[in-house]
Amino acid sequence: MKCASCEQRDCYQKGKDCTNGRYEVDKCYERSEDDLAHRTSTWLEGSFYMELTRLEEIIRYAKEMGYQKLGIAFCVGFSNEAKLLDELLAREFQVSSVCCKVTGHNKEDRGLKKIIEDRYEAMCNPVIQAEVLNRDKTELNIILGLCVGHDILFTKYSEAPVTTFAVKDRVLAHNPLGALYSNYYLSKKFKLK
Repeated sequence: MKCASCEQRDCYQKGKDCTNGRYEVDKCYERSEDDLAHRTSTWLEGSFYMELTRLEEIIRYAKEMGYQKLGIAFCVGFSNEAKLLDELLAREFQVSSVCCKVTGHNKEDRGLKKIIEDRYEAMCNPVIQAEVLNRDKTELNIILGLCVGHDILFTKYSEAPVTTFAVKDRVLAHNPLGALYSNYYLSKKFKLK
């Protein structure tokens, strides 16, 4: 498939199946929890298009799914945001949160590169973050600013479904799409256009 380079988008506007019937849509949602998640997210899109922020969508989705316990897996660099997110979510849900530096394990003990050589640096621990929230029996986990790779490991080991509230991009003020929206950046960094 090369959907990213398609100009027609006939799947969207005309219902064209470019897979030539290789996938049975109804079978993809046979499991009741997958069907409910799909129906809920599609209902949100149709009912509140261009009306809700990402945060409001997460809250509404969690309520519609009947979730009572949410988890936040956050980067230590997003501590202020995590505190505020926790406070807002706690109005409607039980909330568990876990910082990326959980266990405080030294990077040097695993031979990992430090940002600043002459200080103690705890390594990030995405697998332990997932295990902490698994132990707390969260029903939906929210990623807040985990590093690339750490977010992947967290998602892999989380027993609850995972959504991302914000991604980390230290260069572009946590707005990674800025790299695609800036013609100057694209031409200088990637030699496009």
